[in-house]
Amino acid sequence: MRYTEYEECKLCPRKCGINRYEEMGYCKCTTNIKASRAALHYMEEPCISGKNGSGTIFFSGCSLGCIFCQNYKISRENFGIDISTEKLADIMLRLQDMGANNINLVTGSMYVPTILRCLDTVKNKLYIPIVYNTGGYETAENIQRLKGYVDIYLTDIKYFDSELSSRYLGAKNYFKYASEAARLMIRQTGVPKFYEKAGEDEKMLKSGTIIRHLVMPGSRKDSMNILQWMADNLERNSYLISIMSQYTPVHSDLLNERDKESFSKINRLVTSFEYNSVVDKALELGIDLGYMQAKESHGRKYTPDFDLQGLD
Repeated sequence: MRYTEYEECKLCPRKCGINRYEEMGYCKCTTNIKASRAALHYMEEPCISGKNGSGTIFFSGCSLGCIFCQNYKISRENFGIDISTEKLADIMLRLQDMGANNINLVTGSMYVPTILRCLDTVKNKLYIPIVYNTGGYETAENIQRLKGYVDIYLTDIKYFDSELSSRYLGAKNYFKYASEAARLMIRQTGVPKFYEKAGEDEKMLKSGTIIRHLVMPGSRKDSMNILQWMADNLERNSYLISIMSQYTPVHSDLLNERDKESFSKINRLVTSFEYNSVVDKALELGIDLGYMQAKESHGRKYTPDFDLQGLD
C-alpha cells in the first residue's frame, strides 16, 4: 500500500518535505518500518510496566537530535531491521499472548500511517491498551491521526527554553510543539482511568496521559518553568506527571565536535539539590505527582539491549 503522507513528509515538526519512497527524511527513515527490539519491558512507570511488563516495540530513527539520548544506537545510528506491516501485527499479538500489560510503541511518529494500518488489522484481536511513547516533538496533525487508536500517551516535555532545546535537542521550536501535543493528548484520553483488579498491588493504567520530565544538569530553573506552565495551562487531575532523575551521560565519544562542546555542560549526573528542588516546585504548585524516581535511579540499566529480540 502506498501512503501519500510519506511522499512529501510533514509528519513531524521538521516538515522536511522529503519523499521517503526515494530517500531518508531528517529522521533517518524511509517508508519501511524499522525496529530494534520487541519484548516485555519493565523500566516504564509502575502503571505501565506492572508485574507482567509492557509489550514494548522500539522503532529505529527519530525526528529529534538529542545529544544525550540513552537510545543513541537506534535514534541516531538507526540500528534495526525492516519489518512488514504483517510482521508488526504478529509482534503485537505475540506480546499480548506473552501477558503484556499493553502494547508500547516507542518513537513511532515517523511511521504513524503504517502503524495505523497495522492496528486496523488487529484491533479486533487486541484487548490491551495501546501506548504511544514519544519524546513530545509531535505535530497536531499526527496526534489527531492517532485519535481512537491510542489509549495511553506517554510523552515528554524536555525543555521550556528555546536556546536549551536548540543546543541539546536540535529543535529551537521544541516546547511550542511538545506543549500543544500534550494538550491534545489530554483532550483525547481524558482523565486517567485505571483497571481495578482485586489483589493487585499496582493499579494498571487503562487510559490517560502521562507527561514525563527528565531533570537535567544545570537546568532546574527551566524544569520549574515547565511545571509553572503545566500548573497554569493544564487542568489538575487531567494527567499524571512523572519526574525522572535517571539522566546518565553516555555516548559522548560518538558526537561531532560541536555537540561535544555542548555535551560538556551536561556531562555529569543531576545533583540531589537540583532534583529535589524540581520536585518541591511541583508540590508547591499543587501538581499531583504521579511518579517520582529515587535520586539514585540512573545508570545504563535504564537502556535496553537493542539486540533485535522479538523481531525474528
